[in-house]
Amino acid sequence: MRMSKASGHSPISKHLYANLYDVDYRSISDETSLAETIGRVLREEGVEPVEVKSWSFGGRKGGVSVIVVLEGAHVIIHTWVEYRYATLDVLVTGDRDPERVFRKLLEVLKPRSYKVGYTHRGELSSGRR
Repeated sequence: MRMSKASGHSPISKHLYANLYDVDYRSISDETSLAETIGRVLREEGVEPVEVKSWSFGGRKGGVSVIVVLEGAHVIIHTWVEYRYATLDVLVTGDRDPERVFRKLLEVLKPRSYKVGYTHRGELSSGRR
């Protein structure tokens, strides 16, 4: 699951995005726990969150959204409890590996399956303007 560098230059950031299916109900329905878990995982990876915002949405299709702002980056999760589904974005800068954060969050969220995509953001080249 490694990302390749298309131009041979280091990107400003690396972005992992995922769809998580049949996720553990408890892990995606508790706003406070989910926000704390993401913060803990980031600190374990040596990243201190700048700000954490979270919301819980009720109703038949309720869920939780957590946005963790990092220096020049973010981790965002949106959950749909009724569908036991979540989307996850991990955007990190420098030599940080978004896959490490993703793997640790998978241990908590316990999806039965998932689809992952990757991209580089801000790939610099010698011909930039």
